[in-house]
Amino acid sequence: MGKTKAKKGIYMKILFVGDVVGSPGRDMISEYLPRLKNKYQPELTIVNGENAAAGRGITEKIYRQFLNDGADAVTLGNHAWDNREVFEFIDEAKALVRPANFPDGTPGTGLLFVKRAGIEAAVINLQGRTFMPALDCPFEKVKALVKKARERTPIIFVDFHAEATSEKQAIGWFLDGEVTAVVGTHTHVQTADNRVLPKGTAYLSDVGMTGPYDAILGMEKESVLKKFVTGLPVRFEVPKSGRTQLSACIIEVDKKTGKAKAIDRLLINEDHPFIAE
Repeated sequence: MGKTKAKKGIYMKILFVGDVVGSPGRDMISEYLPRLKNKYQPELTIVNGENAAAGRGITEKIYRQFLNDGADAVTLGNHAWDNREVFEFIDEAKALVRPANFPDGTPGTGLLFVKRAGIEAAVINLQGRTFMPALDCPFEKVKALVKKARERTPIIFVDFHAEATSEKQAIGWFLDGEVTAVVGTHTHVQTADNRVLPKGTAYLSDVGMTGPYDAILGMEKESVLKKFVTGLPVRFEVPKSGRTQLSACIIEVDKKTGKAKAIDRLLINEDHPFIAE
């Protein structure tokens, strides 16, 4: 899609970058997000930052750095609260969105409206329940949020932070025709099932991870291997050096209807170098 230009005035693009893990992931954002934006010219740029602070949660400094690097919205997930600093700034962080199906009264918001270049879009963050902590039903919650969002815009992006691909596919079909895109996060491995569903919703089970390349889901191999081999408790750490990668997707959208035209996966690492054009 990068080599073809969308018809001016008809289509817009959404760039979504997957789970940023620790300082290696943040460095990749600083280096490549501006270059990706220059190449694809997205009207909306979203970054999932729930693992951005040493692999666990997010800080205000990191959140603001993402905005400085070009993000319009930052989504979270099951590690949203791991760095307790988040409670100090989440209610004032107007571009930060946490899973909407946390119970009523939880700090922050699960629905965010972003307006760029005269175009308003809604960003919804949800968390799955299969093999995950029990939260409110994401299906019931998203129905109400989509109804609210559609009062203002047909362009609705959903980051579904979930473990099971079955649950991710289920919510994709559940929302087909109701939202612009459903893109999964959390499992840190980019899937190859990007498609536009029959009623116009772009879908991808997992956008993948931005962070250490020679690691296991962004964590040091040795500690993860020790846990699997011995069964003993082990603290996982983000590698401080080594090769890195960036995982993302780019979605082309009809501005008027909010229907997706295409969704393409993006991957930058030593084996898949960034090409400006």
